[in-house]
Amino acid sequence: MTSDRFDGLFEQCLQDAQRHRLRRSMRVFEHVAPGRVVHEGREILNFCSNDYLGLARHPQLVARACAYARRAGTGATASRLVCGTSPSCTAIEARIARAKGTQAALLLSSGWQANVAILPALLRVLGRDAQVYVDRLAHASIHLGCRAAGIREIRFRHNDLDHLESLLRARAGRPGRRIVVTESVFSMDGDRCDVAALTDLTQRHEAFLYLDEAHATGVLGPDGMGLSSLGGGRVDLAMGTFSKALGGFGAYVAGSRALCDYLANACSGFVHTTALPPAVLGAIDAALDLVPGMHDEREALADRADGLRTMLQSMGLDTGASNTQIIPVLVGDEHRALALSRALDARSVLVAAIRPPTVPRGTSRLRIALSAAHSCADIEALACALSEALDTGT
Repeated sequence: MTSDRFDGLFEQCLQDAQRHRLRRSMRVFEHVAPGRVVHEGREILNFCSNDYLGLARHPQLVARACAYARRAGTGATASRLVCGTSPSCTAIEARIARAKGTQAALLLSSGWQANVAILPALLRVLGRDAQVYVDRLAHASIHLGCRAAGIREIRFRHNDLDHLESLLRARAGRPGRRIVVTESVFSMDGDRCDVAALTDLTQRHEAFLYLDEAHATGVLGPDGMGLSSLGGGRVDLAMGTFSKALGGFGAYVAGSRALCDYLANACSGFVHTTALPPAVLGAIDAALDLVPGMHDEREALADRADGLRTMLQSMGLDTGASNTQIIPVLVGDEHRALALSRALDARSVLVAAIRPPTVPRGTSRLRIALSAAHSCADIEALACALSEALDTGT
């Protein structure tokens, strides 16, 4: 029997979250097809998923995952430094390095774990006096990685490279190496950074550039392998995931051979974590076969995102600076965001309400995530349901 001695503390926190409309709860959905889920017998259009290319149920990924599991079992059993690495891991790392145009790559368990574990390892070697410049809207895992390293961030205004440069110039001559950390595509805003301009800036100021490509991998850039190539080989570290557009699980870091070898020795999230299981490696391998040839799917995804933004803006809605498959509908108030999400749910359309602390206070929103699996009719159904919800005064 479990102890409940401290449940009062937990319940108080939950009540506080409920009072501020910030309590989260999990619902049970059956994922029946790309872009569709079933809840309590009702089929719902799903605009919450990061399955941007509709690969999570692709038969080739399923077949390769099964084949790898039949051949190598269900678990990797230990860290790669303990039991040795599998040929599948090294083969995938070589494929990622070629696709990213880097000397090497390293597999990790997830994007969140990668950011939280890599940044402390990097900052140990860059020094305790390192100057760490971070986009203020970067993913929570990046901010947590900096806190785990015991480093105080220097935050620059979102996607404002002029502000970043002014901060770099203001600290010129101070001790400490410099590192700039940002995302190529921002997960809650759907906008992208100017990678070419950013690399020019970091080169001028001799700063190490760390680029999170989680929401760009598979969708943007040459053969869908992200935007780091726009930096002309000057991005020092690119991190990405297989759990979004590539339809599987896990993460990668790509960079120089010395960097990846160092992380294999110093990154706790690699050293002390069991390797990815064979079935996951099989799905990654299959996705890497498919993604380079999915030009039509990427083009269709971009076109539908452009079309939906136009529809939403014609309804007087604010989609921010979105220019990717992620489209926020900025409403500001948490209560209104939740009410709109519930109204859409009642019309069999699933769109998440995103609230603090995921986004800054006063910027609550609906986060629409499009997939290449969504048809034009699906997009129209979403716009119609949202228009009806607005008309009812939700």
